[in-house]
Amino acid sequence: MNPHAYVHGYSPRENRRLSEQSEILKQILHGDTHFEPASLVLEAGCGTGAQSAILSPMFPETVFMGIDISLASLAEARSRGLHRHHFSRTDINCLPFPPETFDHVLVCFVLEHLTDPEKALYELKRVLKPRGLITVIEGDHGSCFWHPETRASRTVWQSLITVQSGLGHDPDIGRRLHPLLSRAGFHVQMTRPCWLYADASCPDLLDGMVNKIIVPMVKTARESAIQQGLAGEAEWAEGIADLEKSGNPPGGTFFYTWFKSIGVKQD
Repeated sequence: MNPHAYVHGYSPRENRRLSEQSEILKQILHGDTHFEPASLVLEAGCGTGAQSAILSPMFPETVFMGIDISLASLAEARSRGLHRHHFSRTDINCLPFPPETFDHVLVCFVLEHLTDPEKALYELKRVLKPRGLITVIEGDHGSCFWHPETRASRTVWQSLITVQSGLGHDPDIGRRLHPLLSRAGFHVQMTRPCWLYADASCPDLLDGMVNKIIVPMVKTARESAIQQGLAGEAEWAEGIADLEKSGNPPGGTFFYTWFKSIGVKQD
């Protein structure tokens, strides 16, 4: 099993999805995010810098260090030209920083792609200052539902979950953020659901959620799903088409939940 496997891959289309996703979800995920001025923040698993680009104008006096294992993603992040953002190729499980380096750690859509998220949290705690904060945001694929739901659309969604789980990763990790942080030795200040529901009353949000985030994300699992016999080619095409219908007003609706936790490193 490849410890650095990423179910969605590193295509230009995936890079675009990540950027569009960060913009669409900006207020939902980061409306209450806070970093102190002049603080040093570690963005663990920064990927292409999609979240970095959102956070940079929100916190103009904060310095960010973004780390990721993918050189291609880091090249994309650096190309954004973000001031006060430094990027480095680093394994989240073996950080090259001294203990108690950072004031705050941000982890967004990362733990779900790790075989041992608790190990990563211990390492992140090591480089966090006493009383420093960690903010973790993760999705929960089991929370997702839509209308109209068909057998084929449910098959392609479940195929993504099965493919990701087969890598040793957890697409439902959002629901267990509190116990994960607690076991890693953090005092959890807050855990809250960040949910999105969209229908014909907000057509732009519905289109963005389904056609710019969900459908492109599911499509990344196509080859693996068909190879593993989770869906045939015709069934896959039917399922994607049915899933797209949930993003079309007036009849489509979509709901998904992310979870956001804030923990404190004990003295």
